[in-house]
Amino acid sequence: MDLAQTSLETTLPVMEAFYTIQGEGFHQGRAAYFIRLGGCNVGCFWCDVKESWDADKHPRVPINTIVQQARQQPGRLAVITGGEPLMHNLDELTWRLQSEGFETNIETSGSFALSGSWDWICVSPKKFRAPTPEALKAANELKVIIYNKNDFSWAEKNAEQVSENCKLYLQPEWERASIMTPFIIDYIKQNPKWELSLQIHKYINVP
Repeated sequence: MDLAQTSLETTLPVMEAFYTIQGEGFHQGRAAYFIRLGGCNVGCFWCDVKESWDADKHPRVPINTIVQQARQQPGRLAVITGGEPLMHNLDELTWRLQSEGFETNIETSGSFALSGSWDWICVSPKKFRAPTPEALKAANELKVIIYNKNDFSWAEKNAEQVSENCKLYLQPEWERASIMTPFIIDYIKQNPKWELSLQIHKYINVP
């Protein structure tokens, strides 16, 4: 896919959009309108939304329509996710959402150039395509997925590059949560700058 960082996009490939409870990280428990964009070349083998990878499989929706649908919900927290949402220019989408009173949050690997106007940037760095220094410096939240014990050193490597006010989270990969969560708990007890993030939406069976 060609990156669209230099031109304003008026449509975006939307895999799905839904109103739910944010299940992870700093904003866990808040009502949120999720906009999941198609397109990703990071390639996490444990990804639970691999159907999002091919942007061409998802309809390009006018940004006006995306915002109109978001407005129908009472909540005013919008979370842009993917796929990898920063494969697209998000300036227009975020400007329009903010003009309607939405907080704009993004969940990204941080591996592409930043676009958009954000109230909160969650960078979830992946070894398969490392985040840019720019993304790490801009992150309000660093959320590292722990699949095996080697991922703790990956977490620390990225934590060295974020701002001092960035929130730090360790989150077990869902299929290995029963195995890795005890190790994460022990690690956090020894390294209390980190906090635990769990995918509570999967426990309570909401999107």
